[in-house]
Amino acid sequence: MPARRKFIGQAVPGQEGDSLPRGAGLFAGDVALDMPLILHFLRSPMAQEGIEIGGVAEAAQMPGVHAVHLGTDVKTLGNLSVNPVLPLAHVPDFPILATDRVAAVGQPIAAILADTVEQAADAAERIEVDFTGPRRIDEQTVARQHWTTAGADAAFGKAVHVVRARVAHPVLAPSPMEPRTIAVRYHPDTGSVTVWHSTQTPHRSKSALAQILGIDPERLRVIAPDVGGAFGMKGSVYPEEILAVWAALHHRRDVRWVATRSEEFLSATHGRGLTSTGELAIDAEGRFLALRAAIEAPLGHWVPNSGLIPAWNAARVLPCGYDIAEIDVTTLARITPHPPRGIYRGAGRPEANALMERLVDEAAWLTGLDPVDLRRRNLLAPDRFPHDTATGNRLDSGGYAAVLDALAEKGGYAAALAARDVARSRGDLSGVGVAFYVEPSGEGWESARVTLHADRAEIASGSSAQGQWRKTAFAQIAAQALDLPISAVTVRYGDTETCPAGIGALASRSTPIGGSAVLVACREAMHRRDSGEALPITVETRYENDGQAWGYGAYLVCLTIDRDTGHVKLERITCVDDTGTVVNPELVRGQILGGIAQGLGEALMEDLRFDEDFQLLTGSFMDYAMPRATDIPPIAIHSLRTESPMNPLGAKGVGEAGTIGAPAAILNAALDALAPLGVTDLTMPLTPCKVWQAMQDASTGSGT
Repeated sequence: MPARRKFIGQAVPGQEGDSLPRGAGLFAGDVALDMPLILHFLRSPMAQEGIEIGGVAEAAQMPGVHAVHLGTDVKTLGNLSVNPVLPLAHVPDFPILATDRVAAVGQPIAAILADTVEQAADAAERIEVDFTGPRRIDEQTVARQHWTTAGADAAFGKAVHVVRARVAHPVLAPSPMEPRTIAVRYHPDTGSVTVWHSTQTPHRSKSALAQILGIDPERLRVIAPDVGGAFGMKGSVYPEEILAVWAALHHRRDVRWVATRSEEFLSATHGRGLTSTGELAIDAEGRFLALRAAIEAPLGHWVPNSGLIPAWNAARVLPCGYDIAEIDVTTLARITPHPPRGIYRGAGRPEANALMERLVDEAAWLTGLDPVDLRRRNLLAPDRFPHDTATGNRLDSGGYAAVLDALAEKGGYAAALAARDVARSRGDLSGVGVAFYVEPSGEGWESARVTLHADRAEIASGSSAQGQWRKTAFAQIAAQALDLPISAVTVRYGDTETCPAGIGALASRSTPIGGSAVLVACREAMHRRDSGEALPITVETRYENDGQAWGYGAYLVCLTIDRDTGHVKLERITCVDDTGTVVNPELVRGQILGGIAQGLGEALMEDLRFDEDFQLLTGSFMDYAMPRATDIPPIAIHSLRTESPMNPLGAKGVGEAGTIGAPAAILNAALDALAPLGVTDLTMPLTPCKVWQAMQDASTGSGT
């Protein structure tokens, strides 16, 4: 028998082609519509009780204006469902347009439909809004969960050392290159609509739209065309998008809405913003005995579908990969008068790992043990897998200490420490930081349909993509399973009419779950072919994984800090990741690099700020800094590959690895650099001003 083709694990050329580099992609904003009504929103300048709106009739009579809608027009629409990963006290409101009160700055008050965006904006200026009540400050806890073991208090009682840490994550603007966009084509013959939506979850969008609008799902077709980035921000439907589809059905016209960058800063979901505090109990040999932690997660004024995920992950991922038998962990999520907050690349995983890694470094400093050695002696050993944690998770597999050993070797850990000490002898501020992390990929199900012909195959997936080269990865999986050339495999996704129902691209799940669905369907097609069934053969499968696949890894950061300015300069980053079966190493490399860049942004510069009246102070890229190419240091990427037993592909998540490992390692390295000055605490982002002030406070004894 001739050898079967091998494509999994190979850096094959992409199937996506060169349309995007040539500027020839098709995004939702590019879709041709028939004389569409352009949607524009009048947004509130404050959070306030009591609204009186005037000038609506005048605005509606302005040139090119087709209609002006207020909250009373859409007050009967349904609510957005929220994934109840935490027990919900009640489902928060999901206002399409404000009615008698405004919960946050930037909330839409009126919707204007006109021939052009300029005409709609001019009409919005004619509308007068008076606020008759007091300032609205709505803060209430809507979800909480507590995990504890019986021996936690006793373990702290017998500890030789107890260390403490607090990590306050900045609020981040996800800032994909393509803003939120929706194009709605109305079909007068059927009263249905086709919706081109810049989304990670087209099938979820369809079901949410049908539920909130109260219409038959068969009247909706949702297509996710090229999507210019998402990072979790496009994992839920928004009030503006609901209004766009409602308007198309109500007026029987095509409708388009494209958010401005200012609207993205003000009303798209923000990321992070969680605060974590913890205590770690340690015995005389440096063994970890128990962990206490408390997570607080502000949600903003409405909750997207996955809005509780960060608060849940930030708690339940603890104690990460460490062998800690006793825990006492609490998480709570609360409504606040801010723009909504939701999942952002990592979604609670960076928060859990950052707290744990800060505690471990504090323990290393207090005990005098080497940070790598201390981690090695407390990580779960390979013979402990599968391992059930006290927060209800099953860690599937791993050689945790092996990635630390590989990191020490590949990253030149001993040499880095020696170079740091030489630099310190010259009076320079030099630091070395390490961090271990775990990354649970998504759970649940995904779908795939394969149609096998004599010399080709067609794959339709319920998953989607926003730049991950999903066609290439799925074609590699299918081509190997079907023993076909990659060029003979066609992959499509992102269309609720032509693709089977699925979840979409979230939580590093698309390869472990979506790819496994493709593999299972292809294996069944081959079995039926080998059993003599006539071609073409079509197999549709709904694959559900056996549990989450947990990727893991370790990061090493070397940096210096300028004594005069507080500027943090990253000298180099080394990482070792175990992502299980690698379908395409170049795609994995791209995911890790992109994640590190975003993790670097959180660690060093990104920070959305609000004043005491909840006004956004950083509403443009003039005020909100993001990393540029020149900010990225040399990065050495290494990998270990142990298959996960949780899915037939053996894959683990990788999409969020860099956002999880890099910030904790950078923070640890910065504190290591400042340790000779007596600085013992810093909060991200490590801006020059903040670092410089910490140095001054330490020198005068006025702070830490």
